[in-house]
Amino acid sequence: MKVHDAWQLSIKDMAMLQPPRHRPGSKRPMWIIVLVSLVCVSLIGAYVYPPRRFSACYFFASNVCSPFKDWLPLTTVPSRELTDDEIASRVVIKDILAMPSVPSKNQKIAFMFLTPGTLPFEKLWEKFLLGHEGRFSIYVHASREKPVHVSPFFVGRDIRSQKVEWGKISMIDAERRLLANALQDPDNQHFVLLSDSCVPLHNFDYVYNYLMGTNISFIDCFKDPGPHGNARYTAHMMPEIAEGDFRKGSQWFSIKRQHALLIVADSLYYNKFKLYCKPGFEGRNCYADEHYLPTLFYMVDPTGIANWSVTHVDWSEGKWHPKAYRAKDITYELLKNITSIDQSFHVTSDEKRLVMQKPCMWNGMKRPCYLFGRKFYPETLDKLMNLFSNYTAI
Repeated sequence: MKVHDAWQLSIKDMAMLQPPRHRPGSKRPMWIIVLVSLVCVSLIGAYVYPPRRFSACYFFASNVCSPFKDWLPLTTVPSRELTDDEIASRVVIKDILAMPSVPSKNQKIAFMFLTPGTLPFEKLWEKFLLGHEGRFSIYVHASREKPVHVSPFFVGRDIRSQKVEWGKISMIDAERRLLANALQDPDNQHFVLLSDSCVPLHNFDYVYNYLMGTNISFIDCFKDPGPHGNARYTAHMMPEIAEGDFRKGSQWFSIKRQHALLIVADSLYYNKFKLYCKPGFEGRNCYADEHYLPTLFYMVDPTGIANWSVTHVDWSEGKWHPKAYRAKDITYELLKNITSIDQSFHVTSDEKRLVMQKPCMWNGMKRPCYLFGRKFYPETLDKLMNLFSNYTAI
């Protein structure tokens, strides 16, 4: 069962802490004051004057953005001896994360479509992409039947595909296959995973600047202690993956090149999920597409991800699947409401139903969370085409 995001939430006011009792001032050694002052000046300087290669990046967002992070270990120092596989994996991951961006005068976004067959919204995507040739690439993984393309942008963009089963590791295999194909083009600097029911919520320039203008990946990630979260964990994932590191999130990601390389290169953590995260294993229904990437990046680069997905899904109906929009649902007001959401929400699946709410921060500024939306039925195409220029206006 998926996490059900709530649209209208009631958050309890935080209890005010009792003010501390007045204590007489005490003299502190001068060296402590000097040290604290130097650290504060360094942090302010790194925020105000970031490296030129990333004029708009998060402080502590990645190894290449912040020199301070190089002083930190890849993960928390373990209290046990690492296995040979872990040592080898850490070396590869550290080198990938430290890699500078591939020089490119023509940086592109790779739009990767994971679909059973024909894409019903090709004409809408064509309208979104028109006039921006050379700034994007398209890759289509059709798992059931060969798509019939109606847009020239999609013709010849099918990759070799294999069968995909919901909730199984074959879903991750398809994502890795798409990434491997897209990574062959050195101009592809950002990689967006989309489904056949996804539509754009903004115009191309807005999406391009949003993704290219920051140095993080948009991977959904949160801790759910309930039956649809950590209860899916198995001790077979030890010692490499502890239960405290197990995370959950949406499969629809948007990631930078270094993270795409990391996913394709990973075998250690991937194999743990391949063997032990699957429906029915030990009576648990573990779904790799909900847990593999959130867990992986929480462990290896937690400050390099945003912890939310830029693809909007409405789980407010409380069903096994998210709300699917029909033609009658498509209005200008609906689309503007979705594009104006600037808070991400997660709800735990335990009895507490704890709501975790946080603003969507883009380079230190609060911004709308979503660039794409799903699930839209094919019958909504005509209305979306008519409304596109209006609801995507900045």
